[in-house]
Amino acid sequence: MLNYKGYTGHIEFDDEAGLFHGEVVDTKDVVTFQGRSVDEIVQAFRDSVDDYLEFCAERGEKPDKPFSGKFVLRMNPELHHAIHLKAIKAGKSLNKWVNDTLQSA
Repeated sequence: MLNYKGYTGHIEFDDEAGLFHGEVVDTKDVVTFQGRSVDEIVQAFRDSVDDYLEFCAERGEKPDKPFSGKFVLRMNPELHHAIHLKAIKAGKSLNKWVNDTLQSA
C-alpha cells in the first residue's frame, strides 16, 4: 500500500506482463496507475493522485473522499444489548465504547 496526500494506493504485480498496477482505493472515482519498478510505481501513483486532484480543481469539483466517519452496522439484538451493557459498565456511550474497542483491535 502506498500513501500520498491522504490517498491510499493498492498495488498488485502482473507476472505475465512484468508490470505493477494499482488503484487508488480512497475514492469512488476510478484512479489507476502502473509501472515496471518500485520507483516507477511510486511515481505513477503520486502522478495519478496529482492528476486526479488537478482534474477535480479544473472542473470545480471536490475530490471524492468517501469516508465520512460514520457507518451503519447491523447486528442481532442480543449483541446490541450486550455491548450496550458493556458500554454502561465502562462509563462510556455506546459510540465511544465501540470506537475505543475498534481502535485497540
